[in-house]
Amino acid sequence: MVDLGGQYQEIKDQVNTSITQILETSAFINGPEVHAFQKELEDYLQVKHVIPCANGTDALQIAMMGLGLKPGDEVITADFTFAATVEVIALLQLTPVLVDVYPDTFNIDIEAIEKAITPKTKAIVPVHLFGQCANMDAILELAKKHDLFVIEDNAQAIGAKYLSKDGTKHMAGSMGHVGATSFFPSKNLGCYGDGGAIFTNDDELAHTLRGIVNHGMYERYHHDVVGVNSRLDSIQAAVLRAKLPKLDGYCDARRNAARAYSKAFEGQEHIITPVTVNNCEGICDVCDCHVFHQYTLRITNGKRDELGQFLAKNEVPFGVYYPIPLHKQKAYLDNRYKEEDFPVTNQLVTEVLSLPMHTELDEEQINYITELIIGFVNG
Repeated sequence: MVDLGGQYQEIKDQVNTSITQILETSAFINGPEVHAFQKELEDYLQVKHVIPCANGTDALQIAMMGLGLKPGDEVITADFTFAATVEVIALLQLTPVLVDVYPDTFNIDIEAIEKAITPKTKAIVPVHLFGQCANMDAILELAKKHDLFVIEDNAQAIGAKYLSKDGTKHMAGSMGHVGATSFFPSKNLGCYGDGGAIFTNDDELAHTLRGIVNHGMYERYHHDVVGVNSRLDSIQAAVLRAKLPKLDGYCDARRNAARAYSKAFEGQEHIITPVTVNNCEGICDVCDCHVFHQYTLRITNGKRDELGQFLAKNEVPFGVYYPIPLHKQKAYLDNRYKEEDFPVTNQLVTEVLSLPMHTELDEEQINYITELIIGFVNG
């Protein structure tokens, strides 16, 4: 699904030199590489504060802790996403409220959010799924109307840009009260282990978050807030520093691969290709709203699983993101949920199939993959 080895060859010398320097100086935790990466990511995202941490799941949890959410507070998020989003809500004894998504962009349904808001609702967590932003204009309007926090789950969309209705562009993760991302190795901006970060333009919130990630300390052995141990290590920061200047190029390469996939699938009755949030025709030449962390098809003839088996036999990697809705997961079962509230998610989990997507994909590989799929679907 990803070719991290091929990507490494391009940055090998810089990564190896940086790691050697870290080993020689022993600045493993909160060293110069971490501070430099923090500043460079702030500049890239055009946010005032980046707080690095140990992983993307921690980033979401720490964001919620920093906002002062209390047990029993309701947090609305999408049913169709990875479990980390709802996991941290439950861990903090908040009340997750899952809602449906749109069938075309896979992102959270605005009307479903509005219907789910109650006096106990305190936050909305839009997940920018597969590489493009949810409808942030509408989400921010709802949040302002109901005095809610907005926590952007930006684990899959770093580098994407969002075109607001007023014509301005914003980097994904920079629009809500706080954003969170993951640097898991397979992400568009990934390290060589675990890593994550939190973003905000709120000075006071940033101060709180910096204490939380480091055991609640601002001064050594003085614990001012309840915290956790969640720090990005220097080696991972060095890898991320090597990759960050190349991120826009990585995203361009993914978009080019997505265009090639979509062109090959044109006119296929049982294959629905991804759309961009700006509703342009296909994936336009100036597209920057989608960074294609995943290229996800919908297979509508009821043979998605058989197609997966066929691809596996032909040694083509694929993914099903996600096979089970969160509201049906054993850990998150709740009598509040009714199946009629999740028609889109319940359909998507039977249809979605993600294809290999990375910066090293070439024309020969894409042709081989698409010809196999078209032959099977039409066979």
